[in-house]
Amino acid sequence: MREENEHESTGGSPDRRGLLIAGIALLACFGLVGYGILNADEQPKPRAAPTAEVTYEVTGTGIAEISYLARSEAGTATVERGVTLPWTKSVQVPLDKAPTVAIILDSKGGQASCTLAIRNKHVQRATAMGEFGRATCTGEAQAR
Repeated sequence: MREENEHESTGGSPDRRGLLIAGIALLACFGLVGYGILNADEQPKPRAAPTAEVTYEVTGTGIAEISYLARSEAGTATVERGVTLPWTKSVQVPLDKAPTVAIILDSKGGQASCTLAIRNKHVQRATAMGEFGRATCTGEAQAR
């Protein structure tokens, strides 16, 4: 009789508690294994390449086509057509890519200059003149 009273005062048999704890632990293990299987296809995200701030500026009057390099996985240029000058753009450029801005004047010609600054330091200036005149500014972005 005394044993029955001890079981009643503890709220159930010790065997049930052990089974309950084992069941909870087993469910937690299955949950962790399932989480690992479901997330196995995820690839770690690649680290972003270090960049430098580059400011492109095209001064002058008229209309031009402007190509410039910005942060791009493929390293391809961005082209803006029919741009009314003056024009300025600040972008981040990966350190392994040479920042470049190129201008082509339209059929009306004129005169326009491109400038390139890396981290607010002037790097290059070039001038385009006449009908379909062209100019390109390029530089080298380096780690500080």
